[in-house]
Amino acid sequence: MLKRLYCVLALACTVAGGSAAAAGPAASPKGSLVIIGGGLRADNAAVWQKVVDLAGGKGARIAVLPTAAGNPEREGALTVANLNRYGARAFVVPVAPRLPGRDARQAADDPVLARAVLGAGGVFFTGGDQGRITAVLRHADGSNTAVLDALWALYRRGGVIAGTSAGAAIMSATMFYDPPLEVLPVLKNGVVDGKDIAPGLGFIGADVFVDQHLLVRGRFARMLPAMLAKRYTLGLGIDENTAAVIGPTRDVTMIGYQGAIVLELGQASTDKAQAGFNLSNARISYLDSGDRFNLATRTFYPGPGKEPVHEEVPEHRPPIFYTDILGNTSVVNLLEKLVDSDQQRAGGVAFEGPGSAMAERGFEFTFTRMPDSGEFATNREDAFSIYRIRMDVRPVRVRQPFYE
Repeated sequence: MLKRLYCVLALACTVAGGSAAAAGPAASPKGSLVIIGGGLRADNAAVWQKVVDLAGGKGARIAVLPTAAGNPEREGALTVANLNRYGARAFVVPVAPRLPGRDARQAADDPVLARAVLGAGGVFFTGGDQGRITAVLRHADGSNTAVLDALWALYRRGGVIAGTSAGAAIMSATMFYDPPLEVLPVLKNGVVDGKDIAPGLGFIGADVFVDQHLLVRGRFARMLPAMLAKRYTLGLGIDENTAAVIGPTRDVTMIGYQGAIVLELGQASTDKAQAGFNLSNARISYLDSGDRFNLATRTFYPGPGKEPVHEEVPEHRPPIFYTDILGNTSVVNLLEKLVDSDQQRAGGVAFEGPGSAMAERGFEFTFTRMPDSGEFATNREDAFSIYRIRMDVRPVRVRQPFYE
C-alpha cells in the first residue's frame, strides 16, 4: 500500500512540477478552491456548506490542517466541529509547529498522514501565521513534502482546498509573509523579498496575487507594491467572513457576508522619476456576494437581481472625498457613492499619525469612472457591483503638526 502511495505522490509531483509556478492555468486542476478572507463565523452557513458540498457532500472526509495556528489543538477541534455541523466527517491532520510533542517537519513527510490527506475529499487550512504553513509543507530546498504532494494530488483529481486568513494567503504563488501590521508603511517603503513577501503554495496559479482581511483593514493599497514588485497584473483581495469559490474553469463566485476587491494592473504605469510610490491607470473593481469573475477571460458577471445603475436621479451630488481611504470598508463606500452620483471622479487620502515615522508623507487616491466601467445594483440599491473604476495613486505631503 505504501509503495502504491509513493507512486501516486511521485506522479502528483511530476504533474505539479514541485513548484508554485507549475500551478498555473495550464495545469488544469479538476478541483476547487474556497479562499476565505479570515474572520469566518460559525454561523456562516453559505461558506461552511460550500466547503462540505465541494468535498463530496454529507459524510465527506475533510482533512483539517491547523498548521498556521498558535493553538493548533484548539483551532483544529473548532474547525472540525464546524465542518461536522454542516455534514462532514472532518479530522485533524497533526502537522503544526506549535503542536506539543510532535516534530512538524517529520509529520509532513509521514506516509500515514499523507495517505489520510490523499483519501479525503477536501482540505481546510485554519488561520494563524502563513509562514508556518510554507515552512512545514516544503523542505528547506523548496521541494514538496509528502503531505503537500498529497494535497496537490487531491486538488488535481477534483477535491477542494479551503483556507481562511493565513490559509487564504498561501493560495497564491507569492504571499505576504511578515509585512508591517499597518498598510501605509508598505506603500512608503515597498516590499522586501523574504521579509515582507515570500513564496506561497500557488494553488490559484502563478498569475493571481491573493490577500485577505481586505476591506476591514484597507489592504487593497498594500497589494499594489507587492503586485508591482512581482509583476502581477491581477490581484484578488477577499474580505472577512466572505469566500471566493474558484472552480476548474477559473470562475470566481463570491459568497458570504461581503465581497472582494479585484485589482488589474495590465494598463498601469509608474513614474520612476517621481519620489515615492505612485501608480497611474490601474483598475479597481468590487465583487459583491453573488457576483462572478473569470480569472482567465477577466470577465465580470453581476449577481442575481443586479441591474445597471440609473443616473437620472443620482443619490449623491456633492464632491466625494474621504479623509481616510484605508479605513474599514472606506474604499467600497466611496465607490458606491461614486457610481450613484453625478460625479465622474472621487478622491481620498491616507496619512499616519503625528507620532509615526515620516508622518508628513501620505498618499492621494483618485477614482475615475471610465467608458469601460460597469455599475450594477439591486432594485433596493443596497448591494452594488462596481467594475473597472480607474485608480491613480500619488504621494503627497501635509505639514505637521497641524496647529502651532
